[in-house]
Amino acid sequence: MMSWLQRVRGAIGIGATWAAGWAPIGAVTGWVTGTLLDFPPSVVTNYAVMFGVLGLMGGTIFSIVLRLAEGRRSFEQLSLPRFVSWGALGGLVLGGLAVSASLLGSGFTSLGAVIVGATTLLGAGSAAGTLVLARAASDHALLSEGASRTLIDDPRSIPR
Repeated sequence: MMSWLQRVRGAIGIGATWAAGWAPIGAVTGWVTGTLLDFPPSVVTNYAVMFGVLGLMGGTIFSIVLRLAEGRRSFEQLSLPRFVSWGALGGLVLGGLAVSASLLGSGFTSLGAVIVGATTLLGAGSAAGTLVLARAASDHALLSEGASRTLIDDPRSIPR
């Protein structure tokens, strides 16, 4: 049984991974916004930091949603569409919280809808990336331990 400290560490790890992926997207968004609207260069940094923080929060929310919804299932037992759906739900919750807190002064306006849509899409994409990375890490761990076996190695797997 995993202790609650291991679960918290895992949730923060997923959040940190998402933050690392979202920050460059924020930097590009800030650069485009700054170029189009003639904002100072500090906008790029501000957007990168803001998206990084949102990624951290989004990954943590996703991890909580996944834990509540899927319980003790392993990554191998989860389908990609289902995993992506939970990521989209986590992004939707994050966007709703950001808009409710009037992030960027948006409130419930068209900009608020864009924020909710962006966090939902980023959540879905990040969840897909998380599952791919988790499965790759699991496969790598099995290979390094020598525990990987092919179907031919297991006589019980031969159809009769």
